[in-house]
Amino acid sequence: MKNFKIHKFSKPRVLIVGCGDVGMRLLPLLTPHFRVFATTSQPQRRAELRAAGAVPLVADLDHPASLRRLAGLAPWVVHLAPPPAEGALDRRTRNLTAILPEQGRLVYVSTTGVYGDCGGARFDESRPVAPRNPRALRRVDAESVLRRWAGGSGAALSILRVPGIYAADRLPLKRLREGTPALAEADDVYTNHIHADDLAAIIARALFRALPNRIYHAVDDSEMKMAEYFDAVADAHDLPRPPRLPRDELRQVVSPALLSFMSESRRLRNERIKRELGVRLRYPTVASALLCKDT
Repeated sequence: MKNFKIHKFSKPRVLIVGCGDVGMRLLPLLTPHFRVFATTSQPQRRAELRAAGAVPLVADLDHPASLRRLAGLAPWVVHLAPPPAEGALDRRTRNLTAILPEQGRLVYVSTTGVYGDCGGARFDESRPVAPRNPRALRRVDAESVLRRWAGGSGAALSILRVPGIYAADRLPLKRLREGTPALAEADDVYTNHIHADDLAAIIARALFRALPNRIYHAVDDSEMKMAEYFDAVADAHDLPRPPRLPRDELRQVVSPALLSFMSESRRLRNERIKRELGVRLRYPTVASALLCKDT
């Protein structure tokens, strides 16, 4: 029994910062190999995290004092926390880097929104960023902060740029039931997708196999326009397809935030996650996922 305990606690430590839905899907992939610490800003979630095999820690990236106990806790870190809802800077990531260990390994889950509108172009990770909205600007800021931290600390940083995440409980069913319009074909934009389970698997792969200071597109093989996606989800759930409107008309009936999502068109290539991380997608396309009732 004594030897078993030594073996158990000799597992390398990993810290998941911001352990929400994707973090919960990641936990079963990591707990066999790591002693996992997971942060939440909601004390009532401690039991849920503990039941999933993690050591729960209450911490709030908006309050640096709450992060002190995380200092030096684990050399492996997964940063899943989103930036603040306002401002041009990601103060949360700045607060986090103040307590991160030197010469560790960190995987940051960013967004494909950092590229802005690309006119439907298909491209790889070498494309420069060109953020067009405050959300994307904060993500670019976070990436820059982490690059500076990694360069100064000797840490290995991997950035996953992630598109729209979907799963059975992350589908636009409410929008479809409400009949929110989509763009007409002539104005429609290309979007990118990843199933939440596949994203969790990509993060785990990145921890083990990502090259230092490397960017990866965590996207699937789908090549769909936004309204096509809504149509596919509607058909799979026996809901009416959304009406389609020209952009000028749609502008009058949807929020500015929603319109901004409908104003950026891009197709991201994903060969790097397959070649370098050895990723084999469980759901290579949205269509393949929608055929499975448990997605």
